[in-house]
Amino acid sequence: MTRISLSLAIVAALAAAQPAFAASPAKPAPAAQSLPAADAAALDAALKGDWRDPKNAARDIYRHPKETLSFFGVKPTQTVVEITPGGGWYAEVLAPYLKAGGTYVAAVVDPASVAEKSRNYYQRSADGLQKKFTDGAAQYDKATTVKYDPAAPVFGAPASADVVLTFRNVHNWRKASQAEGMFKGFFAVLKPGGVLGVVEHRANKDVAADDDTGYVSEAQVIALAEAAGFRLDAKSEVNANPKDTKDYANGVWTLPPSNNHPEAERAKYQAIGESDRMTLRFVKPHH
Repeated sequence: MTRISLSLAIVAALAAAQPAFAASPAKPAPAAQSLPAADAAALDAALKGDWRDPKNAARDIYRHPKETLSFFGVKPTQTVVEITPGGGWYAEVLAPYLKAGGTYVAAVVDPASVAEKSRNYYQRSADGLQKKFTDGAAQYDKATTVKYDPAAPVFGAPASADVVLTFRNVHNWRKASQAEGMFKGFFAVLKPGGVLGVVEHRANKDVAADDDTGYVSEAQVIALAEAAGFRLDAKSEVNANPKDTKDYANGVWTLPPSNNHPEAERAKYQAIGESDRMTLRFVKPHH
């Protein structure tokens, strides 16, 4: 054997004797949070409440409220701000759940802060939610409301909230060029260590700010939150829907519950169900 061949053989033997160094595994995502048994029971009781609109309760199979709120770690002793709760789908669950030991805050757009052409819409929305609270005093008498200006949003005293929640709103704020300010407002109202929970229709890739499909990419939502100072804590696939092809003429509103499609196609879209949604938990750092 030549000297060169012998050297190559030694190198090969030494390499074989060394343990293989695999690439370092990716750091696992933090485990999904689970609620203490008493809190989980209180959440179950709220979800089973006979005050819930039957049409709202029927959507639990798509919106997974127990799993979603558990993932966000919402406890009945916390101050929770829900951004633009609309007709009160989540308010029906959160307000009773938080009534005894926490605070539910519904953050609604101040009609006086928007253009006149939009004022009636926001007034009707605020009035409808207030009527729900007034008519169901046994469940909602402790619920509070804060009105905010979307152009300069303030959701309460600085560092006063434990949790901020927003469900399927980010696409609207991006289209109105308000998203950056909204996320800064979330950061300001949260205590250090507080949680921002975001559920949003999920695009397969980044979309333009003026996109009118209703979908947004996970990367775009994460970038908005991180730019405001948040840290991404965990993701959940609890609201994922792989049947959602995201290529409809009327965007996400083609699907239930909007059902903006020809009646002849109802069975097709009912089989798909509601949209594919990201579920992201962010945390405001302590420093």
